[in-house]
Amino acid sequence: MTKEQVINSLQNLPDDFQLEDLIERLLFVQHLDERIALSQQPSNGVSFEEAQRLINATSHTA
Repeated sequence: MTKEQVINSLQNLPDDFQLEDLIERLLFVQHLDERIALSQQPSNGVSFEEAQRLINATSHTA
């Protein structure tokens, strides 16, 4: 997480907020960052062709 992300999250909150709201937002941003990083690693995804093959195989058995 970057300082800029923390500042943006804080600036998007109302003037009066609960600390839990900020923490929840920061955890959400961190989770998104982690998932985006994982999705960009070739070994953690399915190629488009493989996804099509799986969809076609599933639709033919239904």
